[in-house]
Amino acid sequence: QVQLVESGGGLVQPGGSLRLSCAASGSSFSINAMGWYRQAPGKQRELVAAITSGGNTNYADSVKGRFTISRDNAKNTVYLQMNSLKPEDTAVYYCNAQVTRPGVRYVDWGQGIQVTVSS
Repeated sequence: QVQLVESGGGLVQPGGSLRLSCAASGSSFSINAMGWYRQAPGKQRELVAAITSGGNTNYADSVKGRFTISRDNAKNTVYLQMNSLKPEDTAVYYCNAQVTRPGVRYVDWGQGIQVTVSS
């Protein structure tokens, strides 16, 4: 089993910054794409950003120019640098990864981490 553990969330003021990290751990696995999703109260989960193993990225329109996704393949870790945060960025953020183990391929999810942007 592969575990995804998020860290780096918390409470910040509007205009502030946070960096989220998500580390994958386990044995006999590799990861293709990794990404971040978020879900705010009363809203559906949405894709925030995604990155392939080769470094190609995609972003939601609402975060373009403010958020940057990156990864360290040697550490099986994905990061989300969030700048110029707005109250509407408040949500639970979930890491996900496309995981390959011998004979199987599936998607794993982290437990979620709270990001709150408020004065």
